[in-house]
Amino acid sequence: MSTPNSPLRPEQQQLANQLSHGLDRDQALWLSGFFAGISGSAGSALPPTIPSAAKRKLTVLYGSESGNSEKLAGVIAKTAEKAGFKATVASMGDAKPASLTKAENLLVVVSTWGEGDPPDNAVAYYEAFMSDAMPKLAGVKYSVCGLGDTSYEHFCKMGKDFDARLAALGAERVHDRADCDVDYQATFDAWLAGALKAFPGAEAPAITLPAVAAIASHDGGHGAYDKNNPYLSEILEKVVLNGTGSAKEVLHVELSLEGSGLTYEPGDALGICPVNRASVVEEVLAATGLRANAKLGDTTLAEALKYDYDITTLQPAIVDKYNVVVGDAALQKLLDEEGRVTLKSWVDGRQLVDLLEAYPYKHWTAESFTGILRKLAPRLYSIASSLKKHEDQVHLTIAAVRYHSHGRDRTGVCSCYIADDVEVGDQVRIYFHHNNNFRLPENDETPVLMIGPGTGIAPFRAFVEERAARGAKGKNWLFFGDQHFSYDFLYQLEWLDYLESGVLTDLSLAFSRDQKEKLYVQHRLLERGAEVFQWMESGAHIYVCGDASRMAKDVQQALMDIIAVYGGKSPEEAKAYLEAMRKAKRYQRDVY
Repeated sequence: MSTPNSPLRPEQQQLANQLSHGLDRDQALWLSGFFAGISGSAGSALPPTIPSAAKRKLTVLYGSESGNSEKLAGVIAKTAEKAGFKATVASMGDAKPASLTKAENLLVVVSTWGEGDPPDNAVAYYEAFMSDAMPKLAGVKYSVCGLGDTSYEHFCKMGKDFDARLAALGAERVHDRADCDVDYQATFDAWLAGALKAFPGAEAPAITLPAVAAIASHDGGHGAYDKNNPYLSEILEKVVLNGTGSAKEVLHVELSLEGSGLTYEPGDALGICPVNRASVVEEVLAATGLRANAKLGDTTLAEALKYDYDITTLQPAIVDKYNVVVGDAALQKLLDEEGRVTLKSWVDGRQLVDLLEAYPYKHWTAESFTGILRKLAPRLYSIASSLKKHEDQVHLTIAAVRYHSHGRDRTGVCSCYIADDVEVGDQVRIYFHHNNNFRLPENDETPVLMIGPGTGIAPFRAFVEERAARGAKGKNWLFFGDQHFSYDFLYQLEWLDYLESGVLTDLSLAFSRDQKEKLYVQHRLLERGAEVFQWMESGAHIYVCGDASRMAKDVQQALMDIIAVYGGKSPEEAKAYLEAMRKAKRYQRDVY
């Protein structure tokens, strides 16, 4: 048999014909995968797609706060499709836990927020999933990947909770859970490759880490620029927004995107890759006794500590890794179960250099020391501008973190890198982080109520600029708070101009230190409760940005109180009302 336009030489065509003669369907599928695998090793790393008739069902369930789990769920689905699965992606914000009874194969990727909390849009799902009403899941085969941050005490708690609960409900774990730190890519890749191979009855070709990485690298939509390959952006402007006498230092920063092809939407975040300051590197080198010019791969230790490693963060998890190398008996007592409370208290307010000095070790090498360190993670900042108003620019609102503790002046790694170490005309490494969970309504007639004290004001500057540029007719109501009206009214002239022009319908202010009794944005919400509820009833979208530990919780309680009082509802009904708004994407939060 000859094949028209075949790239094979005649003798190769003859061999192919002989090889294919008499093959059954399964043998032919295997052989096609074999040859596609050869092709992949020479070029594309993606495994071949299995015909749809052979595909097995896979449910990909995710719970995401800032978008990482959502992005990875997409990577899982794309990789799984190439491996012979028919993948369905479900968000915990939209799905019902009981539907898992219909899942055959299940992969879960979920992040942990704050002090061991579920992502904002997964709270209701988590509560139902952990309740006694949850049905058994016998016959479901699963694996879980948790995203977290080892600088928090309850590292990857959500991943651990979902993993344990699935097992308790009778599901079968086919692959061990992965607990991913901030620098998650390698751990995630290995987990996904192993998990897809672990499901029974697999006839798919082997999933390799290059295949996963290839799919992941094409996810994001920003061309060549991402977290691993940031864009070098020039600083165009840097201004302190606070007045003289303020206890705060908040910077307005403008960055150039000219020629980059990069775009963003209001609600997105900008990632900045920081640089550790030279004085901190010198302190760490002095405490370890290591030489700055010690070789580490193809660079020096000093350069690696400056650009690549987190040399400030100190948490019990870091102390654990430290003492595996050092083996200090006194430190081990703190690490033992009885000493954990004392250890947590000891690390509070301290940094890595304090540990190095308090429990010194004289036998470090460049490799052994960097082996206990985390990668220096980028910092995400809510974008404070609209491209429709500021072409080829992105603006940020950054609070410089400075404090004194345990005899040392301390500074925020990224905030003070921007505040102190770079100037207008310098370049910084940036990338965009999309946040689909914080978006303006598509309908420009929809009312928008924004609550953003302090630097939480940033995305609402972008929102109002965008709405003004689009000529949106929907009403805009802003709640802003800080310490002092005279010093801390961020972007004051802009808000007053918007109010005068009618773009801003209403402006409610809460300055906590201008009177004897402290006044916060939640108090202003309660004062205007009847009107706030009217806005809710008229279809308004409510947005909250800022501190997660107190402000966001207080604001949410205030909203539920308003619903209960002015809607005539019980606390349970008020909670359900707000949850319904969240599911309809009418209540969105960007909290940190």
